[in-house]
Amino acid sequence: MASMIEDYAIIGDTRSVALVGRDSSIDWWCVPRIDSGACFASLLGDEGHGRWLLRPAGDVTAVSRRYRPDTLVLETDFETADGAVRVVDFMSPADHDHSRIFRLVEGLRGTVEMTMELVVRFDYGSVTPWVNATATGQTFVAGPDGLRLHASVPVEGHDMRTVARFRCEEGQDESFSLAWYAAGHHPPLPLDAAAACARTDAWWTRWSSRCTYDGAWAEDVRRSLITIKALSYSPTGAVVAAATTSLPEHIGGVRNWDYRFSWLRDASLSLQALVECGYGAEAAAWYAWLRRAVAGNPGDFQIMYGVGGERRLPELELDWLPGYEGSAPVRIGNAASDQFQLDVFGEVLEATWTALSSGLVKPEDEDLPVQRNEEDALLPAIMEHLERVWDEPDEGIWEIRGPRRHFVHSKVMAWTAFDRALRIAEHLRLGTSVPQDRWAELRDRIHAEVCERGWNEERGTFVQYYGADVVDAALLTMVRVGFLPPDDPRIIATVEAIERDLKVGDFVLRYPMESDDDHPVDGLPPGEGAFLLTTFWLVDALALIGRRDDAVALFEKLRALRNDVGLLSEEYDPHAQRMLGNVPQAFSHLGLIVAAATLSPDRIGPAEDDGPVAGFS
Repeated sequence: MASMIEDYAIIGDTRSVALVGRDSSIDWWCVPRIDSGACFASLLGDEGHGRWLLRPAGDVTAVSRRYRPDTLVLETDFETADGAVRVVDFMSPADHDHSRIFRLVEGLRGTVEMTMELVVRFDYGSVTPWVNATATGQTFVAGPDGLRLHASVPVEGHDMRTVARFRCEEGQDESFSLAWYAAGHHPPLPLDAAAACARTDAWWTRWSSRCTYDGAWAEDVRRSLITIKALSYSPTGAVVAAATTSLPEHIGGVRNWDYRFSWLRDASLSLQALVECGYGAEAAAWYAWLRRAVAGNPGDFQIMYGVGGERRLPELELDWLPGYEGSAPVRIGNAASDQFQLDVFGEVLEATWTALSSGLVKPEDEDLPVQRNEEDALLPAIMEHLERVWDEPDEGIWEIRGPRRHFVHSKVMAWTAFDRALRIAEHLRLGTSVPQDRWAELRDRIHAEVCERGWNEERGTFVQYYGADVVDAALLTMVRVGFLPPDDPRIIATVEAIERDLKVGDFVLRYPMESDDDHPVDGLPPGEGAFLLTTFWLVDALALIGRRDDAVALFEKLRALRNDVGLLSEEYDPHAQRMLGNVPQAFSHLGLIVAAATLSPDRIGPAEDDGPVAGFS
């Protein structure tokens, strides 16, 4: 059985990510890409679906773990009656030829009997490979995939598994590595694990040193930035929403989705956070990916793509996997890729404006979607398409699998898109080469429409969609994007309505889960945890409307939800007091970054004429 979601740490090389439990079992690894088939899938089944366990063979009296400062090198210490050992897990971004997991065992005290069990099952636990012995380990091959195990201790096959037993004494080191390669090619040669660890330490330390964030909770912010970086795919510049698929939003429920793709919304918001913390190169790489992904008719883009820019992401159910704690179905792919979500235009233009106004990304940079004097620049194509579709209903930010509606948040983000396009045009002095007057007219028209049709006079609040009588947590972003000033009574009333209607304990639901026909607006059975990003949005909104003490108190409760190595999943169950949803979730970590910045005293204030509201928008 898989561990609790909060018991997982991650390691990664900016190409793939593996999940490591507190018991030192690697239960999830998709390779060679973060969205490839998993060779370890016990996260969604049992050990027979693939895992890699390395730990003391006997009883463990204590476990503690940590990341080395400002890195993604994980250290797990095991105490036993006979001694203590440390397992060091990492993947090396510095080694570009092959994705490779390294596992080092270091003797700290006494003598500890260790056990290693490796179960490789390709294609999400469905394919058992051919296994061949090598001088220092084994190779595993099935279909297009190959893995080479290197071990400093003898290993043997037993019951379709690879096992080892060895003793580790104080001062003794043993090492293991597992490298992916394309079947049909020669297996990669083993690398010195200690040297690889030093390279990995240095790589992450250099990357972290570029952080310019100087506000409160700086260590927490850096950990979240490292997590978002781990969710990037360096060969293309894409950023994924999470490292996993089908971790449930409700235990035993059907809300189990694949998040290993690059949503333009999620990636845009993540890149904003990175840019504001000094990481302009990541923004430039993502824009280059975006330019390739939307080629053809760039204004009519999908809401998400594969990390290589793939457009077809068919949704399939894997019936051989029982799901995390029996939460079925297990899905790969995502049918929401075919949806129309109007808010994406606003997030993309907001991220573009943030990148330009920061000075870290220059308009002359290759692939930036707002280059001067370029006929095929993305900005005119995006805006031309938005002019045609802004007044159409859509599925909204929460990917409603029901009828399209005129969601208020979607219209607000359409307003944001026109507003930021005008700022970009002025910043770049584009003049009459783009229709600024028409953009301004449409911006003002959308604003008036939202204030009229999105406001429910009887309830005294903005509502989820035109004509609705319920609120939506996405409305909390209205103040951050500058749609209305933070002291506007309508903003304050909406924040208060969300607190009344959507909070479960201290945390915020996305929208009401119950309705007259036992199905919420999204057409699915009710039941999910509180969404962590929406709760961070509440922190942000409370601070901006002047309730800083309430905002800080809520932020500290959110910080307390992070696991022992600083990671957050998508949702939290306040009743069972456990994490839910895919992990680690970029949305949750960027929410922490933005809220921390807003709560830093020198970052709070109203919107400026030449930029968005203080913080990261």
